[in-house]
Amino acid sequence: MTEAEFGPEGLAPYATDWRKSRGRLFPEGASATRTPFQRDRDRIIHSTAFRRLGNKTQVFIAPEEDHVRTRLTHSMEVAQIADSLARVLNVDLDLTAAVALSHDLGHTPYGHAGEDVLADLMAPYGGFDHNDQALRILTKIESRHPDFNGLNLSWETLEGIVKHNGPVMEQPLPATLAEFNDVFDLEIDSHAGLEAQVAAIADDIAYNHHDMDDGLRAGIFSIADVCDSVPHVAEAFTEVRRDYPDTDTSLTAAEAVRRLIGHMVADTVAETQRRLAVLKPNRVEDIRGAGAPMVGFSDRMAEDEAALKRFLFSTMYRAPSVDRDRLEGARIVADLFRLFMAYPNNMPAEWRREALSPGVDTDALARIAADYIAGMTDRYAKRQHRFLFAEKTGRDL
Repeated sequence: MTEAEFGPEGLAPYATDWRKSRGRLFPEGASATRTPFQRDRDRIIHSTAFRRLGNKTQVFIAPEEDHVRTRLTHSMEVAQIADSLARVLNVDLDLTAAVALSHDLGHTPYGHAGEDVLADLMAPYGGFDHNDQALRILTKIESRHPDFNGLNLSWETLEGIVKHNGPVMEQPLPATLAEFNDVFDLEIDSHAGLEAQVAAIADDIAYNHHDMDDGLRAGIFSIADVCDSVPHVAEAFTEVRRDYPDTDTSLTAAEAVRRLIGHMVADTVAETQRRLAVLKPNRVEDIRGAGAPMVGFSDRMAEDEAALKRFLFSTMYRAPSVDRDRLEGARIVADLFRLFMAYPNNMPAEWRREALSPGVDTDALARIAADYIAGMTDRYAKRQHRFLFAEKTGRDL
């Protein structure tokens, strides 16, 4: 097989070729040792926002137990599954990793509970969305270079982060995307390249099965509960018990989760290859212009995934213990936002300077407060709330 048939460095012809990158908003010289996508991945890993994921909720709020997943460990697991898919599909591994590792950077403390309340509070001021916040972090908030704000990632990485779930069709556009897209057009009405699509489906594979694993470990539901409700999960546990009849419950669950992930990965590869065989793409632009995602589950697997999601939503995400923590997290986020809107001098010096600078109107102040709160970890938000309300101000907003 020639390079023309299979692409440079063994990549498929429909892979994103770093040699043809559209560059960065602020031009930089080439690295002597890394491709543009390697540099993007490394900048994400070294960012403050990435480190903070280690103390942000995945499902359980500020967990005391070390084995429970956080946004950071979840992101690493997503990157691992995405890497496996990308290798089989022969697309760029570094671009895949950059999108996978950054997909949750915009999440608030306290998971979706924090995001939901912040979205409600920000509705009059341009709204809040964790995907848009990830773009905001990467293009505005992170400050690691004297020549520009943000990380100055390549066009392809930013495109993948913005469009990993598909074309952006909502109107009006989220605030940061609307502003950024005017100066660095990400072609938001088309699909992203295969690397970003791989990262997106890896997220679905990871959080479904790892949330199930955490729920079993935490005793929120039993193996019997999930098997009674989700047939394909029952099949996996039956297989494991047949093959390892004397294995204890924790190892049985671990092996079943491993097999379920493996089945889903294999299904994704087969279905994606089927779609690619129909499209016959010869370049990444063919993927972007296909009009439908190329990476996906078969119809049967999509039904199985939906069944597991329904079970987790009703049994785990709305479990009394989880719900109690969600409500507490939502209250903390709401209290902090209202306090900073009324008394912006309670923010740390760097945020306070921006909030109190001349010309800052109510909309701008709300965005500053939202940026500060969204960047908090669970434990920092809880500590700030305790300090600002109980110890210092005594205010109850």
